[in-house]
Amino acid sequence: MTQKVGLGGRAYALASTLRVAWYAGQYRVAARIDGTRLRKRPGSAMPSEAEFRADLRALFADDWAHVAAGLYPAPGNLLPSPPQAIADAVAFLREVPRVATRRRARLAGGRPERLTTDDAKLPQYYRQSFHDQTDGYLSAHSARLYDHQVEVLFVGAADAMRRQALAPIARHLSSVGARGAVLLDVACGTGAMSTQLKTAFPRTRLIALDLSLPYLHRARALLSRWTRVQTVQGAAEKLPVAEASIDAASLVFLFHELPRAVRSQVVAELARVVKPGGLVVLLDTLQTGDHQPYDALLDMFPVAFHEPYYADYIAQDLHALMRPYGFEPVEDRRVFLAKCSVFRRV
Repeated sequence: MTQKVGLGGRAYALASTLRVAWYAGQYRVAARIDGTRLRKRPGSAMPSEAEFRADLRALFADDWAHVAAGLYPAPGNLLPSPPQAIADAVAFLREVPRVATRRRARLAGGRPERLTTDDAKLPQYYRQSFHDQTDGYLSAHSARLYDHQVEVLFVGAADAMRRQALAPIARHLSSVGARGAVLLDVACGTGAMSTQLKTAFPRTRLIALDLSLPYLHRARALLSRWTRVQTVQGAAEKLPVAEASIDAASLVFLFHELPRAVRSQVVAELARVVKPGGLVVLLDTLQTGDHQPYDALLDMFPVAFHEPYYADYIAQDLHALMRPYGFEPVEDRRVFLAKCSVFRRV
C-alpha cells in the first residue's frame, strides 16, 4: 500500500519543531500557574532534558520515515491556524487552576471527585474526574479541551505517537486488502485516532466506539467528511460488534484507564470480534522497565493526575494478558513516552 507524500521532509521537520515549541511553552506556563510541587520517589532520577529532546527527535524521524515509505500520508495539521491555536491555548490555560485545585485537594487526602450522570450505559469506574479534569469525560466542556490538553502534556507529540499505530495496520492491509476491510477504533474519544485511520485508509470501513456521548459528538463532526464510518456509543468490554468481523482494532491510551478485571473483559471481547489473522494494536503509555530512564516519570504520573488504575497497568504483563485469549505478540516498539504493541489473532 502506498500513499502520496505531499509534505517535504524539511517542511515537516520545521513544522514539528515549531509544534513542539508551541506546546512546550504552554506546558511551562501551565506549570507556573499550577504551582503544585510533587515529590518523586526517593532515589529515582528524572530523564535529562537532552535525552527527552533526543527521544522527541527520534519519534518525529520515525514518523517521517513511515510517511516517506508510503505507509500513511504526511500529517496535514502539524500547525493549527493561528486563531484556532490561540483560542485553544486560552481555553486550556483557563482550565489549569481548576485542575490544580482538584489535584491539591486529592493530594491533601481528599476523595477524588465522583461524577453523576443520567447515562445508564456508563460503568461506575468511568464516572470520575480522570486527570483531575472538569467533568471527567462526561461533558462538552471536557471534550472541547481534551485534545489540546493531551498535546500540551506530550509537548506536541501526541498525534505523532498515535500515528505509529498506523504503520502495522498499513502493513496488514497491504496483505488482506484495504477495500472491504473493517477497522475498529476502541475508545475513540474525540476522534483523533479515527480521523488518522480514515485519512490513511479511506477505502476501509471504520467503526469508532466510545462511552462518552459528548466526545462522540466531536468525533462524528470530524469524521463527517468520509463515508463508511459508524460512530457508536458502547463499552470496550461489551463491544456491539459482530463476531469475527474486524480486520484490525486500535486501542489508543485506553488500557491504563481500566481496572485490571475490565482489561481482561476487553481482551475477551477483542478475541470474539477480531478475525483469525487480524491485528490488535495497543498504543499506550510505557510500562515499568520498558525504558528505565523514564520509570520515575511513570511513577509520578498517577500522582500528578488522577489515574486510579495507572499504577496497576504499568506493572501488568501485556503478553500474559493477551496470549490466553489467542493473541500472539508481533512487536513491541517504544515511541517516545508510549509503546506500540501489536498482537495477531491466531
